[in-house]
Amino acid sequence: MLEISPRKVARVILRARELGTKVARWDAPGEDADADTILESRSSDGTEAELRSYIADMNRDEQASLVALAWIGRDTFDASELEEAIATARAERTTPTEDYLLGMALLADYLEAGLEALGIPLEEAGEGIL
Repeated sequence: MLEISPRKVARVILRARELGTKVARWDAPGEDADADTILESRSSDGTEAELRSYIADMNRDEQASLVALAWIGRDTFDASELEEAIATARAERTTPTEDYLLGMALLADYLEAGLEALGIPLEEAGEGIL
């Protein structure tokens, strides 16, 4: 059984997508835009800090379920192995969950795919958020 509300997962997905699409001004005077200068992380941007804090404030069960969902979404586990994925996430935790998850480049996609694999449409989960 999933030990995190789909609404919380939807919020993480939304913030992870925002974080993944942050772009700097590409038409700055006197600068040539390239892939390295268009996508950048700015210390003044609170999206990453907010997402880190949100995940860190979850209880251990919620964090383990969030990791398990990401694993199901990237096909490390099948949806039928949810309990095993949660147990593995608990047992193998070695770093803060927020660090681990934010290190996944496709976190939002994995979480959405994980929800879908469990039969939870993102639109339902994110009602009022998305």
